[in-house]
Amino acid sequence: MTDKLDTEQFNDDELEAPAWLNAQFLQTILSTYEEAPELKVLDLKITPASFQGDHYASVMFRTKVDYSTSKGRFSKPLIVKTMPEQEGHKKDLLAESHLFETEIGMYCQVLPEFERILREAGDEAKLYVPCIYHSLEPRQMMIFEDLVPQGYSVIRDRPVTEEEMKCVFSKLAKWHAVSMKVIYEHPDFLKEFKYGLFDMPTIQTDPFITTGMGSFIEMLDKLPELRKYKPHFEKIKDKFLQRLEVEMQEFHKYRRNDNYYVLCHGDFHLRNMMFKHNKKTGAFEDAMLVDFQISNLCPITVDLTYSIYMLMEPEQRREMGRDLINYYLTELVATLKSIGYKGALPTQAGLWQQIHQNKYYDFFLISTFLPLILAIKSNSFKMHDLIQNPETRQKTYFLDTYVKDVTKLLPKFEKLGYFKGL
Repeated sequence: MTDKLDTEQFNDDELEAPAWLNAQFLQTILSTYEEAPELKVLDLKITPASFQGDHYASVMFRTKVDYSTSKGRFSKPLIVKTMPEQEGHKKDLLAESHLFETEIGMYCQVLPEFERILREAGDEAKLYVPCIYHSLEPRQMMIFEDLVPQGYSVIRDRPVTEEEMKCVFSKLAKWHAVSMKVIYEHPDFLKEFKYGLFDMPTIQTDPFITTGMGSFIEMLDKLPELRKYKPHFEKIKDKFLQRLEVEMQEFHKYRRNDNYYVLCHGDFHLRNMMFKHNKKTGAFEDAMLVDFQISNLCPITVDLTYSIYMLMEPEQRREMGRDLINYYLTELVATLKSIGYKGALPTQAGLWQQIHQNKYYDFFLISTFLPLILAIKSNSFKMHDLIQNPETRQKTYFLDTYVKDVTKLLPKFEKLGYFKGL
């Protein structure tokens, strides 16, 4: 499967493929997909498809299938994505979720329609990779074409360049723009996409979520230069998750006429993007978004605020963050015009007002997700330890990169008036 020297970089539950993922299983799927009942699998290689920290909400394998049909011999690289089968926290967390129903709907219904609308407007942007098989029974799973042989890769060892960042924000803007048109003209088409992160059945009782603010406050108390901010967060520690839920459910329960709503990606971070560069010149060519398991209808700010903490590096947050989101807005408005959107166009003032209005999302991200993502990027922690082990999580709040980032961000919160009226 995997060389012993390499196993440390992979998730433990991806080191050994389940028994059902075998040559016969893939032969059945490929013969249907290729419309070749005579298809025979000749060889099958299975390896882990992701590294530590890439994801938590599924188990993924990379397969290389060599097969023959009446037309000759072929090789097809595939990604198999399925639910965790090993007993433990991951399986318990995801067991009753809508993750695979959501992602299947995105790949098989929504994204093809979004691309069709873009094509009609002359836009050739590619939003997704084809899904060749999916099922919910007897197990939840999806099979995709593997992007790696096509020249795409995940960036893990360096910051994303401004050119790469603009590409992913452009893709997000086009997606959001089409979703605004569909919400305006055919709202029922997207009505099933209502399950975001905080709609997962066990998420609001999971210790990783519920202890984040307490750990954050403890960190503030122990660092003299940050202690003055502690009273603000103590005021909200018992209610901020409820306030956050109101923000996240705004489209469905508390919709406002002056806010913008989209079908969001839901998990817009670096490990859910793949980048393509020219093999000969190294020039950047394209980016592809992946992992649509918590795509849902919500305020436009959900993806944007998330990107500030979970996609951008600390320096980018401080120096390029506003410019990148303004670039996104330019792409959004241009796409809305090109596809014939009939609603009111978003404005820069309106967008930033909405971003600052949803401050409880900032509070959640800085206190709970930011230490996690910086710890992952440090390559000093394993994802399952960060999620499941409270002692390990506590260490992340005192990482130099995190403390430095928080020291820069909290004065910005104060300047924006985030602490008034808590």
